[in-house]
Amino acid sequence: MKAVIQRVAWARVVVAGEEVGAIGAGILALIGVEPDDTPARAALLLDRLVRYRIFADESGRMNRSLLDTGGELLLVPQFTLVADTRRGLRPSFSSAASPAQGRELFDLLLAQAAQLPCKVASGRYGADMAVSLLNQGPVTFWLES
Repeated sequence: MKAVIQRVAWARVVVAGEEVGAIGAGILALIGVEPDDTPARAALLLDRLVRYRIFADESGRMNRSLLDTGGELLLVPQFTLVADTRRGLRPSFSSAASPAQGRELFDLLLAQAAQLPCKVASGRYGADMAVSLLNQGPVTFWLES
């Protein structure tokens, strides 16, 4: 699994004019699923997401995690993260998981995240989403499991 994470002051997802997920300060994570991904990889990615130290400590150094800060988490499925862009002028999605597998692993990731001691929100799998955010820093990282 792959994730692009952004440290945000706030983020929200709107589908067909309806807000389906929103958070305050925390992490927006765009999630891509590949064919060889497993439930174990989903669990590993989630662990890294919430323990990755991208928030400032008392000295201003990135030394605190989402769990340390009591931040919030917004998970957004985004199959384009796993596109093959090495050749040509059009992305290939042959490297993405099937829609059924992608939904299953994203839903599993979301269910696991719901057990965490922080607010968790999400986008809607397969929907055309409008994602808004205020990136702090900017701080953006690419994580893989």
